[in-house]
Amino acid sequence: MKRASIIIFFSIVLGIYSLLNYYVFLRGWQALSLTKSNGLGYLIACSVIFISYPLSRFLERSSFLKISEPFVWLGSFWLAPMAYFFFSLVLIDLVRLLDHWFGFLPQWVYCSCGKTKFLLFMIISGIILMSLIIGLINARLPRIKKLKITIPKTAPGMKELTIAAVSDIHIGMLIKHRMVGRLARMIEGIKPDIILFVGDSIDEAPGPVVKLNLGEPLKTLHAPLGKYGITGNHEYIGGAEKCIAYLESLGITVLMDEVVTIGGAFNLAGRIDRDVDRFTRNKRKDLQELLKGIDTSLPLILMDHQPFHFEIAEACKVDMQLSGHTHHGQIWPFNYVTKAMYEISKGYLKKGNTHFYVSSGYGTWGPPIRLGSRPEVVEVKITFGENL
Repeated sequence: MKRASIIIFFSIVLGIYSLLNYYVFLRGWQALSLTKSNGLGYLIACSVIFISYPLSRFLERSSFLKISEPFVWLGSFWLAPMAYFFFSLVLIDLVRLLDHWFGFLPQWVYCSCGKTKFLLFMIISGIILMSLIIGLINARLPRIKKLKITIPKTAPGMKELTIAAVSDIHIGMLIKHRMVGRLARMIEGIKPDIILFVGDSIDEAPGPVVKLNLGEPLKTLHAPLGKYGITGNHEYIGGAEKCIAYLESLGITVLMDEVVTIGGAFNLAGRIDRDVDRFTRNKRKDLQELLKGIDTSLPLILMDHQPFHFEIAEACKVDMQLSGHTHHGQIWPFNYVTKAMYEISKGYLKKGNTHFYVSSGYGTWGPPIRLGSRPEVVEVKITFGENL
C-alpha cells in the first residue's frame, strides 16, 4: 500500500467530514437557540456521533468487534442525515443570500426569526427521518433483475447459459450472516449454471469478516460451471491478500487478470480492479494484453468491477461485460453524480456487438440506506448461436 498517498487521501476525507459536521452542528445549535448553560447534552450527542464512524473503523481493525458494532451502525448511519442536513442548510443559506439581494421573503420571517429557525429545523428533521426509514427498508429488500441477451457465436456443447451475477455485497459489520444468507437463497432460486462475484464482495475491513466468517452462506452455493469472482476497490482498501484468501476459502475462484475457458464452451475473463496501483505497487494488464492469444471464436464474458472505457471492451470484441461499483449513487441525489461519471450508472447498454450490464449492487457502503436505487442480484440468460 502506498502509505503517503493513503495518508493524504484519508486526511482530506477526514477534513471534509469534520467541516461538514461542524457546519451542521453549528446551525443546529443556532436553530435550537442553545447556550453554554443548556447546550451540554446537544454538544455531547453531536460529539459521540461525530467520532463514531472514524472510531468504528479503528476498532474494527483492532478486532474489538463487540465494542465496534454499535459505533459502526451509528457512524455509518449518520453519514446519510449529515449529507441531507448539509444540503438543506446550503439551500436555506442560498435563499437567504438571494433574499438579501432581491428582498422577496415576507417580513414575518425575520420578525419571528427564532421560531422560524426552530420550525424549519423540525420540518427538515422530520422529512429526513422519514426518508431514512424508507431508505433503510429499501436497502433490505433486494430484487432479482432479469436480463436476456443473444450472443451470435457458437458455444460448443451449449445453447444457453444462465448466470447469477452479484456485485458490491460489502460483507462486513453491516452486511452480516442474515443478508448474506438471503443472497445465497436468491442465487439458489435462479438455479444458475455459473455464479459470478463482480467485485467489492468484502468491505474494507476484512478482519471481522474472517473472524466471524460472515460470508459462510456463500460456501454452500454450487453451480455446475463453478463460482468465480474478481477484486473491487474495497478489497484493496482492506488488504487484497486477506480478502482474496477468504473468498477462495468459500470456493470462489478469484480471477486476477486471468482468462479461463469454461467447459470448452466460452471464455471468462476477470480483471484486477483499476485502483490496484493506488493501494499497491502493482498494475493491471491492458485489456488487449489480457486477451492476447485467446480463442476468439468462443464467446467472451468479461468481469471488470468499475465501468470505465466501454469502447476498449467493444474494440477487443468482448461479447458481454459485467460491472458494478456505482451503487447507482445509493442515496439520492448522488445518482445524478454517478450518471455524470459513467456511461451508464446502472442497467443495460449495447455498443456495437458488445453487451454491457452495470449492477446497482447488493449491499451498501457507508449508511445502510438506499434511496433512488434498489439492491439487486442479476440473472442473465444468454442464448448462443451463429448469426441468430
